[in-house]
Amino acid sequence: MGISNYLSLIKFGHTVFALPFAIIGFLLAVTLTGAVFNWQLFVLVILCMVFARSAAMAFNRYIDRNIDKANPRTQIREIPSGIISANSALLFVVLNSILFIAATFFINRICFFLSPIALLVILGYSLTKRFTWLCHLILGLGLSLAPIGAY
Repeated sequence: MGISNYLSLIKFGHTVFALPFAIIGFLLAVTLTGAVFNWQLFVLVILCMVFARSAAMAFNRYIDRNIDKANPRTQIREIPSGIISANSALLFVVLNSILFIAATFFINRICFFLSPIALLVILGYSLTKRFTWLCHLILGLGLSLAPIGAY
């Protein structure tokens, strides 16, 4: 189970394309509030984005593992094919969730206290898609948290 397998599990390339949302929120905050650009804070925002998205993607794959196993198109994904065990994927979710919360602690108290709510939204999408088409509202809310949180 190499790092490349986990990067494939979470579609890390897609994370790179999602980063501009957080970066724009951060840069808007710096520009509109007149704050001084802080590299440490910028890196923490990037880490939050990576950890949160990694937790959400891995949780989505974990929750869908049985569906993916039954679908010929998705049987080759890491969990159904046995490249990554379900327990390892769940541990990956927990680890990234903890790292996300830890990173928010170093940003400020409000981010830290709101971080479980953000995780609830982004992890919740994977569950809501099972019973309502309104899951897309949850997904949109989750996506909107990146620039809001970075701001």
